[in-house]
Amino acid sequence: MTAGGRVHGLRRIAMAGYVGSAIEFYDFFIYGTAAALVFPTVFFPDLGHVMATTASLGAFASAFLFRPLGAAFFGHFGDRIGRKRTLVVTLLMMGTATVGVGLIPSTASIGIAAPLLLIGLRVVQGFALGGEWAGAALLSAEHAPAERRGFYGMFTQLGLGTALVLSNLVFLLVHIAFSGAAAAFLEWGWRIPFLLSAVLIAIAVFVRLSVTESPVFTEIATRAADAGAPLTAALRDQGGQVLLAGGAALCAPMLAFQAGTFFIHYAADHIDYSLNLVLLVGVLGGLCAVGCAAVSAVLSDIYGRRRVTGIGIAVATPWAFAVFPLIETRNPVVFGVAIMVTYALSGVCMGPLAAYLPEIFAAEHRYTGAAVAHTIGSVLGGALPPVVSPTLFTAVGGWAIAMMMGGLALVGLLCVVALPETRGRTLSRDPIPR
Repeated sequence: MTAGGRVHGLRRIAMAGYVGSAIEFYDFFIYGTAAALVFPTVFFPDLGHVMATTASLGAFASAFLFRPLGAAFFGHFGDRIGRKRTLVVTLLMMGTATVGVGLIPSTASIGIAAPLLLIGLRVVQGFALGGEWAGAALLSAEHAPAERRGFYGMFTQLGLGTALVLSNLVFLLVHIAFSGAAAAFLEWGWRIPFLLSAVLIAIAVFVRLSVTESPVFTEIATRAADAGAPLTAALRDQGGQVLLAGGAALCAPMLAFQAGTFFIHYAADHIDYSLNLVLLVGVLGGLCAVGCAAVSAVLSDIYGRRRVTGIGIAVATPWAFAVFPLIETRNPVVFGVAIMVTYALSGVCMGPLAAYLPEIFAAEHRYTGAAVAHTIGSVLGGALPPVVSPTLFTAVGGWAIAMMMGGLALVGLLCVVALPETRGRTLSRDPIPR
């Protein structure tokens, strides 16, 4: 292949990772936004306020519980039949479930079947997303030259920030359009962001079908088939690094999902900030996440994955202790700055991960290892805090939320310190980094 053709192919791979990741996380974030602002009323109307909110955020978190199963399942097939085909399946599953959520009647219409359907479709979302991120990251990492792996992996990481912008912007526009018609918004207006996902998914599938399979997978496919079950091999050969990499990956989702679910619920429900303000701050926060993820990913090609990730989490750790007390000051300017800084630090922490996690694991079980590790971080950081926070706040107070977030961030920092540096590794041939 000519140099020009290689660059064109890399750009196509990067775009496929970016578009797919953005749309997958868009599906995830619109659910999170709706779970915080709409679903307690629509799907859990007979529960008390705190219990309805907890149930709604619990339904949101149920997806995370099935992400490990999705990571193991799709990791197996990604390591055996290829990254590309597995990614198309995860994208179609995610999109179908998201559109399905937008079509569920309310509890007032069909009774308990409504929340059960909501949870069922959320489980499908989580199962699919368990295999999505690792496949997108591997396609970029295994195509890219070693010296620019952070740069090309960056595009997969930009998907989360882009999804934040899209999900908050769509909800903001829909809410503005339904201003003065709150009943109509709760009845069917909130469904529009979910139904729009069908168009976005079609675009993403088209882009992903146009890319080539990973050259590393093509090279090691026969060897991988003889290595045994990928999950067994990953845990046997690199079990400790799976856990450490999972810890390194927990800070970014903790910051992003706390800001995108519990914090906006607290701002709208307890402080009575307007929904338009809350959503606008989410849009600005998403832009901060995009910019900071891009910078940290590029810097990881210069200074190393471990150093850049470690610095990001080291800065995020004291912030994790401080952010909710700042929000509790009930100052709208402080609230806006706190959310934007939280998203910015999430971007810094996540930027290098699309290169870092694939570089940690051996080629024969790389999809599984990266998927399981990323899922561990997502469950501990993305599922636990939003669900526990309402109960902690009611029973103990805001300081307990600060302690929980700061403690998790500290765990992430210690895990990064224990991991090796991997920058420059040749993914198909180099020995496993220790």
